Amino acid sequence: MIKTSHPTTVGRGPADHEMRNQIVTAATEHFSRYGYEKTTVSDLAKEIGFSKAYIYKFFESKQAIGEMICANCLSDIESEVRAAVAQVERPPEKLRRMFKVIVESSLRLFSQDRKLYEIATSAAAERWQSTVVYEERLQALLRDVLQEGRQTGDFERKTPLDETAAAIHLVMRPYLNPLILQHSLDYANEAPAQLSSLVLRSLSP
Repeated sequence: MIKTSHPTTVGRGPADHEMRNQIVTAATEHFSRYGYEKTTVSDLAKEIGFSKAYIYKFFESKQAIGEMICANCLSDIESEVRAAVAQVERPPEKLRRMFKVIVESSLRLFSQDRKLYEIATSAAAERWQSTVVYEERLQALLRDVLQEGRQTGDFERKTPLDETAAAIHLVMRPYLNPLILQHSLDYANEAPAQLSSLVLRSLSP
């Protein structure tokens, strides 16, 4: 299984993780109040009490700070998904859990902190590395579940594994991608059960 890790942001200057974390924490609070798009590095520097030049020693741009915040949020969601999958034994139930927790976690981010959600939409629109890595890791987890299901006889084996995983990922994508999620809210309560049932029927040997 792939281990969860927080993606790192490559910045300028010394790798002072404590200072990076201080900047990220302050930036998260500032973005929560004022939004990502309306905030500049100068605003963050004033809020934290550092010079703009000092912040640039650790992060090369506002996007680099946003990437770190986004990576932390997505890593938390991934951890929730993996924990839910690990709680059950049968592959079909693992797949149901994946659908359920992905939708619930994404909706929680959307509803609880709309300002931070702006970062997620920017990340999705511009294909930041943090979102690419997040989707790749969930696809890898999905392939693991599918492979296990083939070994236990729960899932069919004729379709190439990568093709099956890619197709199911497309079904999940409206709830993985923040840009699409905001247009899928009307179906959020029913979607996990209905979509996972449909997928499981298609996987039946």
